[in-house]
Amino acid sequence: MAAERIYLDWNATAPLMAAARDAIIEALTMPGNPSSVHAEGRAARAVVEKARRDVAALVGAEPAHVTFTASATEAANMVLSPVYRMGKSRVSLGRLYVSAIEHPAVRIGGRFASDKLTELPVTRSGVLDLDALSAQLSAHDSADGLPLVAVMLVNNETGIIQPIREIAAIVKKCGGLLVVDAVQAAGRVDLSIAELGADFLILSAHKLGGPKGVGALVSRGETLMPEPLVRGGGQEKGHRAGTENLAAIAGFGAAAREMAAGLVERNAQISALRDRAEQAMLSAAPDTLIYGRSEARVGNTSFFHLPGLKAETGQIAFDLEGVALSAGAACSSGKVGASHVLTAMGEDAATGALRLSIGPATTDGDIDRFVAAFTKIAARRKPAGQAA
Repeated sequence: MAAERIYLDWNATAPLMAAARDAIIEALTMPGNPSSVHAEGRAARAVVEKARRDVAALVGAEPAHVTFTASATEAANMVLSPVYRMGKSRVSLGRLYVSAIEHPAVRIGGRFASDKLTELPVTRSGVLDLDALSAQLSAHDSADGLPLVAVMLVNNETGIIQPIREIAAIVKKCGGLLVVDAVQAAGRVDLSIAELGADFLILSAHKLGGPKGVGALVSRGETLMPEPLVRGGGQEKGHRAGTENLAAIAGFGAAAREMAAGLVERNAQISALRDRAEQAMLSAAPDTLIYGRSEARVGNTSFFHLPGLKAETGQIAFDLEGVALSAGAACSSGKVGASHVLTAMGEDAATGALRLSIGPATTDGDIDRFVAAFTKIAARRKPAGQAA
Protein backbone atom coordinates (compact mmCIF):
# COMPACT_ATOMS: atom_id res chain seq x y z
CA MET A 1 0.00 0.00 0.00
CA ALA A 2 1.31 3.45 -0.93
CA ALA A 3 2.23 5.71 1.97
CA GLU A 4 -0.26 8.44 2.81
CA ARG A 5 0.65 11.82 1.35
CA ILE A 6 1.71 14.67 3.63
CA TYR A 7 0.75 18.29 3.09
CA LEU A 8 3.47 20.87 3.76
CA ASP A 9 2.14 23.82 1.74
CA TRP A 10 0.15 25.74 4.34
CA ASN A 11 1.26 29.15 3.01
CA ALA A 12 -0.52 28.38 -0.27
CA THR A 13 -3.67 27.34 1.55
CA ALA A 14 -4.30 25.83 4.96
CA PRO A 15 -6.48 22.71 5.20
CA LEU A 16 -10.03 23.54 6.22
CA MET A 17 -10.29 23.12 9.97
CA ALA A 18 -13.19 21.20 11.52
CA ALA A 19 -14.65 24.22 13.33
CA ALA A 20 -14.76 26.20 10.09
CA ARG A 21 -16.35 23.31 8.19
CA ASP A 22 -19.06 22.95 10.85
CA ALA A 23 -19.78 26.68 10.79
CA ILE A 24 -20.02 26.63 6.99
CA ILE A 25 -22.43 23.69 6.96
CA GLU A 26 -24.64 25.29 9.60
CA ALA A 27 -24.73 28.60 7.71
CA LEU A 28 -25.59 26.83 4.45
CA THR A 29 -28.86 25.67 6.01
CA MET A 30 -29.94 29.20 6.90
CA PRO A 31 -32.46 30.67 4.41
CA GLY A 32 -32.25 34.33 5.36
CA ASN A 33 -30.49 37.23 3.65
CA PRO A 34 -28.41 39.18 6.20
CA SER A 35 -30.01 42.40 4.96
CA SER A 36 -33.59 41.20 5.54
CA VAL A 37 -35.42 42.46 8.64
CA HIS A 38 -37.46 39.34 9.39
CA ALA A 39 -36.36 36.69 11.88
CA GLU A 40 -34.52 34.60 9.28
CA GLY A 41 -32.64 37.64 8.04
CA ARG A 42 -31.75 38.70 11.58
CA ALA A 43 -30.41 35.21 12.29
CA ALA A 44 -28.19 35.43 9.20
CA ARG A 45 -27.04 38.91 10.23
CA ALA A 46 -26.12 37.58 13.66
CA VAL A 47 -23.80 35.02 12.03
CA VAL A 48 -22.06 37.74 10.00
CA GLU A 49 -21.62 39.99 13.01
CA LYS A 50 -20.27 37.18 15.19
CA ALA A 51 -17.70 36.41 12.50
CA ARG A 52 -16.86 40.10 12.28
CA ARG A 53 -16.14 40.16 16.01
CA ASP A 54 -13.97 37.05 15.79
CA VAL A 55 -11.92 38.38 12.86
CA ALA A 56 -11.51 41.74 14.60
CA ALA A 57 -10.32 40.05 17.79
CA LEU A 58 -7.62 38.16 15.89
CA VAL A 59 -5.98 41.43 14.81
CA GLY A 60 -6.83 43.69 17.74
CA ALA A 61 -9.35 45.77 15.81
CA GLU A 62 -12.88 47.05 16.36
CA PRO A 63 -15.57 44.84 14.78
CA ALA A 64 -17.07 47.88 13.05
CA HIS A 65 -13.79 48.31 11.20
CA VAL A 66 -13.87 44.91 9.46
CA THR A 67 -15.16 44.87 5.86
CA PHE A 68 -15.67 41.42 4.35
CA THR A 69 -14.57 40.89 0.74
CA ALA A 70 -14.42 37.93 -1.65
CA SER A 71 -10.64 37.55 -1.20
CA ALA A 72 -7.49 39.25 0.00
CA THR A 73 -6.85 40.20 -3.62
CA GLU A 74 -10.14 42.08 -3.71
CA ALA A 75 -9.28 43.76 -0.40
CA ALA A 76 -5.95 44.85 -1.91
CA ASN A 77 -7.61 46.29 -4.98
CA MET A 78 -10.12 48.06 -2.77
CA VAL A 79 -7.59 49.72 -0.46
CA LEU A 80 -4.93 50.51 -3.08
CA SER A 81 -6.98 53.38 -4.45
CA PRO A 82 -5.92 56.90 -5.47
CA VAL A 83 -9.26 58.23 -4.18
CA TYR A 84 -10.42 58.08 -0.57
CA ARG A 85 -13.41 59.62 1.16
CA MET A 86 -13.57 61.49 4.45
CA GLY A 87 -17.31 61.79 4.90
CA LYS A 88 -18.44 63.50 1.71
CA SER A 89 -15.02 65.01 1.03
CA ARG A 90 -12.68 63.57 -1.55
CA VAL A 91 -9.10 62.85 -0.51
CA SER A 92 -6.46 62.18 -3.17
CA LEU A 93 -3.59 59.74 -2.79
CA GLY A 94 -0.86 60.87 -5.14
CA ARG A 95 1.45 57.88 -5.30
CA LEU A 96 1.66 54.28 -4.14
CA TYR A 97 4.90 52.90 -2.72
CA VAL A 98 5.26 49.11 -2.47
CA SER A 99 8.16 46.89 -1.52
CA ALA A 100 9.79 44.75 -4.21
CA ILE A 101 8.85 41.54 -2.36
CA GLU A 102 5.09 42.10 -2.20
CA HIS A 103 2.53 39.54 -3.31
CA PRO A 104 1.42 40.28 -6.90
CA ALA A 105 -2.00 41.39 -5.61
CA VAL A 106 -0.24 44.37 -4.01
CA ARG A 107 2.82 44.73 -6.21
CA ILE A 108 0.71 45.35 -9.32
CA GLY A 109 -0.62 48.53 -7.72
CA GLY A 110 -4.37 48.09 -7.37
CA ARG A 111 -6.22 51.04 -8.90
CA PHE A 112 -3.13 53.24 -9.28
CA ALA A 113 -1.81 54.00 -12.76
CA SER A 114 1.59 52.44 -13.44
CA ASP A 115 3.27 55.85 -13.53
CA LYS A 116 2.01 56.49 -10.01
CA LEU A 117 3.64 53.37 -8.60
CA THR A 118 7.09 53.26 -7.00
CA GLU A 119 8.77 50.00 -6.03
CA LEU A 120 10.98 50.12 -2.95
CA PRO A 121 14.11 47.94 -2.67
CA VAL A 122 14.87 45.44 0.06
CA THR A 123 18.21 44.52 1.56
CA ARG A 124 19.99 41.27 0.72
CA SER A 125 18.44 39.82 3.86
CA GLY A 126 14.95 40.48 2.49
CA VAL A 127 13.99 43.40 4.73
CA LEU A 128 12.62 46.66 3.35
CA ASP A 129 15.36 49.27 2.91
CA LEU A 130 14.21 51.89 5.43
CA ASP A 131 16.62 54.52 4.14
CA ALA A 132 15.17 54.15 0.64
CA LEU A 133 11.66 54.44 2.07
CA SER A 134 12.58 57.61 3.94
CA ALA A 135 14.23 59.12 0.88
CA GLN A 136 11.29 58.37 -1.39
CA LEU A 137 8.72 59.74 1.04
CA SER A 138 10.82 62.84 1.76
CA ALA A 139 10.86 63.55 -1.98
CA HIS A 140 7.13 62.90 -2.37
CA ASP A 141 5.24 65.82 -3.92
CA SER A 142 2.32 66.39 -1.55
CA ALA A 143 0.69 68.64 -4.13
CA ASP A 144 -0.32 65.46 -5.98
CA GLY A 145 -1.92 63.96 -2.87
CA LEU A 146 -0.93 61.92 0.14
CA PRO A 147 1.56 59.05 -0.15
CA LEU A 148 0.21 55.52 0.30
CA VAL A 149 2.65 52.80 1.37
CA ALA A 150 1.91 49.05 1.16
CA VAL A 151 4.19 46.51 2.86
CA MET A 152 3.56 42.91 3.87
CA LEU A 153 4.12 41.96 7.49
CA VAL A 154 5.27 38.41 6.66
CA ASN A 155 6.67 37.44 3.28
CA ASN A 156 4.78 34.53 1.75
CA GLU A 157 7.93 32.89 0.35
CA THR A 158 10.66 33.45 2.94
CA GLY A 159 8.54 33.96 6.06
CA ILE A 160 10.64 37.04 6.92
CA ILE A 161 8.91 39.51 9.23
CA GLN A 162 9.13 43.15 8.18
CA PRO A 163 9.78 45.94 10.76
CA ILE A 164 6.30 47.37 10.40
CA ARG A 165 6.44 49.61 13.48
CA GLU A 166 9.56 51.33 12.16
CA ILE A 167 8.01 51.59 8.71
CA ALA A 168 4.84 53.07 10.21
CA ALA A 169 6.84 55.75 12.04
CA ILE A 170 8.50 56.81 8.78
CA VAL A 171 5.19 56.84 6.91
CA LYS A 172 3.41 58.88 9.60
CA LYS A 173 6.27 61.39 9.77
CA CYS A 174 5.67 62.07 6.06
CA GLY A 175 1.90 62.28 6.45
CA GLY A 176 1.15 59.06 4.57
CA LEU A 177 -1.12 56.07 4.99
CA LEU A 178 0.14 52.54 5.60
CA VAL A 179 -1.47 49.36 4.26
CA VAL A 180 -0.16 46.09 5.69
CA ASP A 181 -0.71 42.76 3.97
CA ALA A 182 -1.20 40.53 7.02
CA VAL A 183 -2.33 37.46 5.07
CA GLN A 184 0.61 35.29 6.15
CA ALA A 185 0.87 36.88 9.60
CA ALA A 186 -2.63 36.42 11.00
CA GLY A 187 -2.70 33.48 13.37
CA ARG A 188 1.11 33.19 13.26
CA VAL A 189 2.11 36.33 15.13
CA ASP A 190 0.32 38.32 17.81
CA LEU A 191 -1.39 41.12 15.90
CA SER A 192 -2.76 44.53 16.86
CA ILE A 193 -3.49 47.01 14.11
CA ALA A 194 -2.99 49.92 16.50
CA GLU A 195 0.31 48.65 17.90
CA LEU A 196 1.62 48.06 14.39
CA GLY A 197 0.74 51.62 13.43
CA ALA A 198 -1.04 50.43 10.29
CA ASP A 199 -4.05 52.20 8.82
CA PHE A 200 -5.32 49.07 7.06
CA LEU A 201 -4.74 45.31 7.20
CA ILE A 202 -5.48 42.80 4.45
CA LEU A 203 -6.61 39.30 5.54
CA SER A 204 -7.51 35.99 3.87
CA ALA A 205 -9.60 33.19 5.41
CA HIS A 206 -8.03 30.25 3.60
CA LYS A 207 -4.57 30.97 4.99
CA LEU A 208 -6.01 30.48 8.47
CA GLY A 209 -7.87 27.23 7.92
CA GLY A 210 -11.06 28.91 6.77
CA PRO A 211 -12.69 28.57 3.35
CA LYS A 212 -11.37 29.91 0.08
CA GLY A 213 -13.22 32.84 -1.43
CA VAL A 214 -13.46 35.25 1.51
CA GLY A 215 -11.14 37.91 2.86
CA ALA A 216 -11.32 41.16 4.76
CA LEU A 217 -10.06 44.71 4.81
CA VAL A 218 -9.56 45.89 8.37
CA SER A 219 -9.25 49.62 9.02
CA ARG A 220 -7.92 51.44 12.06
CA GLY A 221 -10.90 53.81 11.96
CA GLU A 222 -13.82 54.78 9.77
CA THR A 223 -13.03 58.43 9.13
CA LEU A 224 -10.94 57.88 6.01
CA MET A 225 -11.87 55.01 3.68
CA PRO A 226 -11.11 54.13 0.05
CA GLU A 227 -13.81 54.62 -2.54
CA PRO A 228 -15.73 51.35 -2.95
CA LEU A 229 -14.43 48.92 -5.53
CA VAL A 230 -17.73 47.02 -5.73
CA ARG A 231 -20.81 49.23 -5.81
CA GLY A 232 -24.46 48.29 -5.54
CA GLY A 233 -26.81 47.64 -2.67
CA GLY A 234 -24.79 49.26 0.09
CA GLN A 235 -23.84 46.18 2.10
CA GLU A 236 -20.87 46.39 4.50
CA LYS A 237 -21.77 50.02 5.29
CA GLY A 238 -21.46 50.87 1.61
CA HIS A 239 -17.78 49.86 1.48
CA ARG A 240 -18.41 46.59 -0.38
CA ALA A 241 -21.70 45.90 -2.12
CA GLY A 242 -23.18 42.46 -2.74
CA THR A 243 -25.04 40.04 -0.51
CA GLU A 244 -22.61 38.69 2.05
CA ASN A 245 -21.32 35.15 1.47
CA LEU A 246 -22.82 33.90 4.72
CA ALA A 247 -21.29 30.42 4.75
CA ALA A 248 -17.78 31.59 3.86
CA ILE A 249 -17.90 34.43 6.39
CA ALA A 250 -19.08 32.01 9.10
CA GLY A 251 -16.15 29.73 8.31
CA PHE A 252 -13.76 32.71 8.36
CA GLY A 253 -14.96 33.71 11.80
CA ALA A 254 -14.63 30.19 13.17
CA ALA A 255 -11.09 29.85 11.83
CA ALA A 256 -10.10 33.23 13.27
CA ARG A 257 -11.50 32.25 16.66
CA GLU A 258 -9.59 28.95 16.65
CA MET A 259 -6.32 30.56 15.59
CA ALA A 260 -6.56 33.27 18.24
CA ALA A 261 -6.73 30.64 21.00
CA GLY A 262 -3.37 29.36 22.27
CA LEU A 263 -1.45 31.25 19.61
CA VAL A 264 1.87 31.50 21.47
CA GLU A 265 2.05 27.85 22.52
CA ARG A 266 0.91 26.55 19.15
CA ASN A 267 3.41 28.61 17.21
CA ALA A 268 6.25 27.55 19.52
CA GLN A 269 5.47 23.92 18.68
CA ILE A 270 5.31 24.70 14.96
CA SER A 271 8.63 26.58 15.11
CA ALA A 272 10.28 23.60 16.77
CA LEU A 273 9.13 21.33 13.93
CA ARG A 274 10.40 23.76 11.28
CA ASP A 275 13.75 24.15 13.05
CA ARG A 276 14.13 20.38 13.27
CA ALA A 277 13.47 20.09 9.54
CA GLU A 278 16.10 22.75 8.77
CA GLN A 279 18.72 21.13 10.98
CA ALA A 280 18.09 17.80 9.25
CA MET A 281 18.39 19.42 5.82
CA LEU A 282 21.73 20.97 6.71
CA SER A 283 22.95 17.68 8.11
CA ALA A 284 21.97 15.78 4.97
CA ALA A 285 23.18 18.48 2.57
CA PRO A 286 25.43 21.10 4.24
CA ASP A 287 25.39 23.26 1.11
CA THR A 288 21.65 23.84 1.41
CA LEU A 289 20.78 27.55 1.32
CA ILE A 290 17.99 28.60 3.69
CA TYR A 291 16.90 32.14 2.86
CA GLY A 292 16.20 34.55 5.70
CA ARG A 293 17.50 32.21 8.39
CA SER A 294 19.39 35.04 10.08
CA GLU A 295 16.32 37.31 10.13
CA ALA A 296 13.14 37.29 12.20
CA ARG A 297 10.77 34.80 10.54
CA VAL A 298 7.43 33.22 11.28
CA GLY A 299 7.96 29.77 12.69
CA ASN A 300 6.17 27.76 10.03
CA THR A 301 8.16 28.65 6.88
CA SER A 302 11.43 27.51 5.37
CA PHE A 303 12.50 28.74 1.91
CA PHE A 304 15.47 26.70 0.73
CA HIS A 305 17.62 25.93 -2.28
CA LEU A 306 19.58 22.77 -3.01
CA PRO A 307 22.49 23.65 -5.35
CA GLY A 308 22.28 21.50 -8.45
CA LEU A 309 18.49 21.16 -8.30
CA LYS A 310 16.01 23.41 -10.08
CA ALA A 311 12.95 24.32 -8.06
CA GLU A 312 10.46 22.80 -10.48
CA THR A 313 12.46 19.57 -10.62
CA GLY A 314 12.57 19.46 -6.84
CA GLN A 315 8.87 20.13 -6.49
CA ILE A 316 8.05 17.23 -8.81
CA ALA A 317 10.52 14.98 -7.00
CA PHE A 318 8.93 15.72 -3.63
CA ASP A 319 5.47 15.22 -5.10
CA LEU A 320 6.49 11.78 -6.35
CA GLU A 321 7.68 11.01 -2.80
CA GLY A 322 4.23 11.94 -1.49
CA VAL A 323 5.21 15.35 -0.11
CA ALA A 324 3.31 18.48 -1.16
CA LEU A 325 5.31 21.68 -1.00
CA SER A 326 5.74 24.74 -3.22
CA ALA A 327 8.32 26.22 -5.53
CA GLY A 328 7.77 29.78 -4.32
CA ALA A 329 4.32 31.35 -4.21
CA ALA A 330 1.18 29.58 -5.39
CA CYS A 331 -0.47 32.45 -7.23
CA SER A 332 0.05 31.81 -10.94
CA SER A 333 -2.26 28.92 -11.79
CA GLY A 334 0.42 26.34 -11.05
CA LYS A 335 3.08 28.04 -13.17
CA VAL A 336 6.58 27.90 -11.71
CA GLY A 337 8.67 30.92 -12.57
CA ALA A 338 11.62 32.88 -11.21
CA SER A 339 11.00 34.21 -7.71
CA HIS A 340 10.71 38.00 -7.71
CA VAL A 341 11.47 37.82 -3.97
CA LEU A 342 14.86 36.19 -4.57
CA THR A 343 15.57 38.66 -7.38
CA ALA A 344 14.77 41.58 -5.07
CA MET A 345 17.16 40.11 -2.47
CA GLY A 346 19.95 40.01 -5.06
CA GLU A 347 19.97 36.21 -5.19
CA ASP A 348 20.22 34.07 -8.30
CA ALA A 349 16.57 33.28 -8.98
CA ALA A 350 17.22 31.21 -12.12
CA THR A 351 17.06 27.86 -10.35
CA GLY A 352 14.50 28.99 -7.78
CA ALA A 353 13.84 27.66 -4.31
CA LEU A 354 11.42 25.36 -2.53
CA ARG A 355 9.09 26.39 0.26
CA LEU A 356 8.23 24.19 3.19
CA SER A 357 5.30 25.63 5.13
CA ILE A 358 3.58 23.82 7.97
CA GLY A 359 0.69 24.31 10.35
CA PRO A 360 -1.11 23.18 13.50
CA ALA A 361 -1.88 19.71 12.12
CA THR A 362 1.71 18.99 11.06
CA THR A 363 3.22 16.14 13.07
CA ASP A 364 6.67 14.85 13.95
CA GLY A 365 5.97 11.98 11.56
CA ASP A 366 5.32 14.45 8.75
CA ILE A 367 8.70 16.07 9.35
CA ASP A 368 10.34 12.63 9.40
CA ARG A 369 8.76 11.85 6.02
CA PHE A 370 9.93 15.18 4.62
CA VAL A 371 13.48 14.64 5.88
CA ALA A 372 13.59 11.15 4.37
CA ALA A 373 12.41 12.52 1.01
CA PHE A 374 14.83 15.45 1.20
CA THR A 375 17.78 13.15 1.95
CA LYS A 376 16.89 10.90 -0.97
CA ILE A 377 16.45 13.80 -3.40
CA ALA A 378 19.61 15.58 -2.22
CA ALA A 379 21.69 12.44 -2.72
CA ARG A 380 20.76 12.05 -6.38
CA ARG A 381 21.02 15.69 -7.52
CA LYS A 382 23.63 16.77 -10.01
CA PRO A 383 26.80 18.51 -8.81
CA ALA A 384 26.53 22.25 -8.18
CA GLY A 385 26.67 24.20 -11.42
CA GLN A 386 24.89 21.42 -13.31
CA ALA A 387 21.30 22.10 -12.22
CA ALA A 388 18.88 19.34 -13.13
